Formats: sequence, structure tokens, C-alpha cells
Amino acid sequence: MDQQMFEKVDLYISQLLAPEDEVLQQTIKSLDEADMPQISVTANQGKFLQVIALMCNAKKILELGTLGGYSTIWMARALPAGGKIVTVEFDPHHASIARKNIENAGLLEKVDLRVGKASEVMEQLKESGETNFDLIFIDADKPPYKEYFEAALDLARPGAVIICDNVIREGKVLDENSSDDRVAGVRRLNQVLSENTKVTATILQTVGAKEYDGMAIAFVNK
Repeated sequence: MDQQMFEKVDLYISQLLAPEDEVLQQTIKSLDEADMPQISVTANQGKFLQVIALMCNAKKILELGTLGGYSTIWMARALPAGGKIVTVEFDPHHASIARKNIENAGLLEKVDLRVGKASEVMEQLKESGETNFDLIFIDADKPPYKEYFEAALDLARPGAVIICDNVIREGKVLDENSSDDRVAGVRRLNQVLSENTKVTATILQTVGAKEYDGMAIAFVNK
């Protein structure tokens, strides 16, 4: 098995079960046009998030790290009438592109896009009583992943699912002495997942078009 094979299989799965329509294709294209990094989830990962949202019967979703709105669109499409996804983006330029893509998808009424630091927005949500989220997807800056997860627990309802992306870092998490603060950040999160009795959690290794990484999946115990 090699990277070329992983990419081919990922393409096979995506074409079969997660085909991108024109809106999603344009969203990915908009990142290049806006000189933004191509670090969105893959089509198959987007479909995975959508399936999880449906399994949760999600009416309220929180996303940390909007980028161009690609994963936002996948999840928002799973929401019922009256459902809402609060998505948080630190970079105003990224947020402006995401808003255009979300509008192009016809999903503005289901998306509450907030610009600012994730930690501050999460605190604002807590203070205003905007809690009981059904699904929380964390795909923001990696060093404070532990803190994001712990704040997410305060915002999630019992029975909710919290998903954290990029927690394997191409296997670099095995290096406990890594000087990479992103690696250190996800290692701290992964350790917390093993110790926190409020959740039942595991990590799935992922391979495909975006190479080798992993997603942490935590069920908030009832």
C-alpha cells in the first residue's frame, strides 16, 4: 500500500458516495482564487461529518475553524428546518470567502458565522446560554486543542458527539519530545481523551487524498 493507492481509493469512495456538486467544487476553487490554504476536509470526510450529524439528529452544530466553508456546507445540509450551525473563523478574510460560499450554497439562514478567537466565542456562547449543541467539530489551530475540547464539553448536551480533526499528524504524535507545538497540542488532547470520564472516545486513523492523519471522536456520556 502506498500514498498513490490511498488517493485512488479515496477518489473511488468520494465519487461513489460523496460526489461534489458545483457548489462544493466552487468552494474548493475559491480557496485558490483567494490565496487561501487548501486544508479543507476531503469530500469523503465531509460526507462523514454529514452522516454523523444525521445520526445525532443534530439541530445545533458548532464548528471551530470555518476556512472557506467547505465542511460547514456539508454539515449544514444535514440540518432540518430551523436547525443552525454556529461556525467560528479567526481570519476575517477567510470568513468573508466562507460567507460567499455559504450564500452560494443557499444556506445563510442555517449558518451563524462568527469572526473571532474560538476560545472567546465559546465563552460568549456559554455566557449567553447558547449551549446544548448536538455535534461539535473542532478543526482550528492545534496548540489549544485540549482547551477547545474542554470548553466544548461545557457547550455540548449529554449524548452529543465531539469530533477533533488532525490528531495524528502523520504519526508525529508518537514523538513525546516533539518541538512542534501543533503536535504537542494534539498529544495533550489525546491524553485528556484517555482520562476524561465525561466522554467515551476513540481515534480513527485516516488516509487518503490528504495523506495520513486521524480524527478523534468523543461521545458525551449521558
